[in-house]
Amino acid sequence: MNVPIAIDDYNLRWPERFESIRERIAPALGPIAAAIEHIGSTAVPGLAAKPVIDLDVLLTSDADLPAAISKLAALGYEHQGDLGIPGRHAFKAPSHDIQHHLYVCLPSAGEYSRHIAFRNHLRAHPKDANVYSSLKRSLAQRFPQDRNAYTNAKSQFVQEILRRAKTTEPSAMAARTMK
Repeated sequence: MNVPIAIDDYNLRWPERFESIRERIAPALGPIAAAIEHIGSTAVPGLAAKPVIDLDVLLTSDADLPAAISKLAALGYEHQGDLGIPGRHAFKAPSHDIQHHLYVCLPSAGEYSRHIAFRNHLRAHPKDANVYSSLKRSLAQRFPQDRNAYTNAKSQFVQEILRRAKTTEPSAMAARTMK
């Protein structure tokens, strides 16, 4: 992928775009989806972001993954495997669709809980969200063509936010993990 990294100001339409996508996949997945959440930077009001909607689907059971793959394929999604993140399966959206990343998370893995904790922390702490916006803009200028370097350079900040989220919201993290 040779498209430069572009960070946009927050767009009030991002939540609407998420809802549009969710309204199509929720009926197809039915009861095997325990939750469908808007995650990532576009899910945090006021946060600058790449204009790509990120969604996590939390399955009711790990055993539901084959059914989820099949049901999403019927909607035009292409299963891409876990892309090196165990317990989180990526799906390529149909080319004609709203630009988004769809991830199906197994309840036995912690990836879903981490995504929710990160999002919720930034929603509750606007100063941290502003720092993250500035960091992302700076890194997009520094690594305009290198998505891996951009992502890796954000990792220390992300880990710090997750550490703080665990210490300030332990009961919420535990409840999500048990779900």
